[in-house]
Amino acid sequence: MQLINKCLILPNLYYQLQRYFTTFHGSAVKISNIVPEFNLSYLLNPENTQKIAENIARRKNVGDIEKVHELARKLSHGTAEESTTKKQLEEELYKIPNDTHPDVINYGDEPKIVQFVNEKRSFPFKALQFAELCRKNNLLRMENLGNFSGHKSYYLLGDLAEFEQALLQFTVDRLSNYNFELISVPDIVPSQIIEGCGFSTTGERNQVYKLDQSPLCLSGTAEMSLAAYFAGKSLPIESLPIKVMAVSRCYRAEVSGLQEERGIYRVHQFSKVEMFGVAQPIKSSELLEEFRHIQMELFKELGLHFQILDMPPVELGAPAYRKYDIEALLASRGNYGEISSCSNCTDYQARRLAIKTSSGEFPHTVNGTACAVPRMLIAILESFQNADGTICVPDALRPYVSFEKMSRRKTIPQTKLVKKIDNPNFVG
Repeated sequence: MQLINKCLILPNLYYQLQRYFTTFHGSAVKISNIVPEFNLSYLLNPENTQKIAENIARRKNVGDIEKVHELARKLSHGTAEESTTKKQLEEELYKIPNDTHPDVINYGDEPKIVQFVNEKRSFPFKALQFAELCRKNNLLRMENLGNFSGHKSYYLLGDLAEFEQALLQFTVDRLSNYNFELISVPDIVPSQIIEGCGFSTTGERNQVYKLDQSPLCLSGTAEMSLAAYFAGKSLPIESLPIKVMAVSRCYRAEVSGLQEERGIYRVHQFSKVEMFGVAQPIKSSELLEEFRHIQMELFKELGLHFQILDMPPVELGAPAYRKYDIEALLASRGNYGEISSCSNCTDYQARRLAIKTSSGEFPHTVNGTACAVPRMLIAILESFQNADGTICVPDALRPYVSFEKMSRRKTIPQTKLVKKIDNPNFVG
């Protein structure tokens, strides 16, 4: 990287800061070799300040490039306690979002519809909602679980429990055909990894469950653990692109009071198959399009009607350079709901997790959801329901289950809401 020319700070500060961010945390945590290498030559150049500020505003992000420059000037002038200011500067650098793909900059706040896939199904009867279908067939339990594992908890029962496993195995099988390597990942990750992926672990609005008195957190997506797998590594150029997948439980503290997100549409924990890729910078756009194509083929084979959206800057979060969402038609509502997304994060995560290629450059990372179970269940059950309330199994999933229709088979005892379990041998 070249030295910053027209800079508001001392000419050698860039080199001082870069040296700091590659050595300062050496003994702070066990993952001491995984330290951020921000693009300081770009971020600290005053000529880029307006562009960065406009990008932050466009994405409605919390980053403050002016504060970054202010803290950098303090360090250069020696007007503040060095270690404290360096820590503050790193915190502010973490908040600066990725650049935005030029194609989506002028979308405003609305996504662009890329295409519709499969025909809408016409129902000669009134389509039931997912919750009604489950109640009719005794497939789901959400009631009276508040004192067990909290609001938004659920049990999948009978055929639906088997159907969940079928969805997961079907997805893994199809991704294997695209040369994805299956990795079993940990569900507990350090907060530094989560921050490095572009997700906040602090503040009132973060979605992360933290372990008490620990820097460890429950993973919100296997993207975090898969990114961590490559953290601090130098990857041979000839090995790229690398494509991996994981089946994991995902934990999110987010809640919603929206009527359309009731039931299991937005829950605190769920199973998901995640795709993750590492590519050379010139190949990441191509890999993103491959991920999108794979998602389209998966959901098309399952018989869902869906739309693909190119998302506007306000929906990109911090790490994504470009992001596609896929929304399936929810028959009972007559509108669409998100079931998947895929993102190109360019070098945003690689810089924060010290992922490099053997040539010394930062590769690009791409991620995508292949199967988020709760929302897939909603979309499939509503799309394949019959007039009598039973649900047909999509042809693609028939080899994975022991039935052709989901229906009420047996009664499982209902739960009751209790305040206390009077059992001296029970520890809770």
